[in-house]
Amino acid sequence: MDNKSLVSIDDYTKEEILEVLARAAEFEKNPNCSLLEGKVVASLFFEPSTRTRLSFETAINRMGGRIVGFTDSSSSSVTKGETLKDTTKMVSNYCDLIVMRHPIEGSARYASEVSDVPIINAGDGANQHPTQTMLDLYSIMKTQGTLENLNIFMVGDLKYGRTVHSLLMALSHFNPTFHFIAPPELEIPRGYKIFMEKNNIKYFEHTEFNDIINDADILYMTRVQKERFADPLEYEKVKNVYILKNDMLSNTKDNMRILHPLPRVNEIAVDVDTNPKAYYFEQALNGVYARQAIIAKALNL
Repeated sequence: MDNKSLVSIDDYTKEEILEVLARAAEFEKNPNCSLLEGKVVASLFFEPSTRTRLSFETAINRMGGRIVGFTDSSSSSVTKGETLKDTTKMVSNYCDLIVMRHPIEGSARYASEVSDVPIINAGDGANQHPTQTMLDLYSIMKTQGTLENLNIFMVGDLKYGRTVHSLLMALSHFNPTFHFIAPPELEIPRGYKIFMEKNNIKYFEHTEFNDIINDADILYMTRVQKERFADPLEYEKVKNVYILKNDMLSNTKDNMRILHPLPRVNEIAVDVDTNPKAYYFEQALNGVYARQAIIAKALNL
């Protein structure tokens, strides 16, 4: 495995994606190991996180590594005016790898250019979230047996949803058909439509959330992200526009699985949780194994 940062899912080739997924399967069989013994990983979360931070910490602990860092930028020298460059350069002196979440798009790429150690992007604003993408791909592979030729339905915040953007780019290697369900205010950005058109990827846009989901192999739900809206009134207009309920699943395909990057607010009703097609909590567990594989690749272990 090559020593490299993971800033965007584009940093991985199709072959590398499949390589990491195969390694994740190995970690799932044996998650406890000593690959990171003697290694220090810095966890720099400039933005709040629960699942991503905890799954990274679990992955590192299960691999025998040590963790330093912060979970809130208010407890760092950023509050004193320290630049991202200086923070990154300083922290890279202390560790073998940096995991970073930051609210500004492009921050992880910039950090990777000034860091002396690999950077793993744990989310940069509304841009990308490549480690979430890898656990999503692993979840799709486990539930469908393949990544090829699938009907992928993405619902909700497709404008600001960085998990959607990364997953779209990754699945482009595998001949998907996309269905995007969103209000006009939150439709998939034009740049991604141009990308799909250039690469002959089939996609369809919808504003209604109805029985079209019966054709889905994967139903990828997302929350409308209040923190991305400058105008609270705009958020209020769209926050409850799509809610998945259990009775909507009665005619869906047997192999269909519901994914969600979490946290959910109310876009998936709680009565869906007991449906065997609900997979979002298992999906979160898959994050540990996928992130173990990503860490191993970044450090050439």
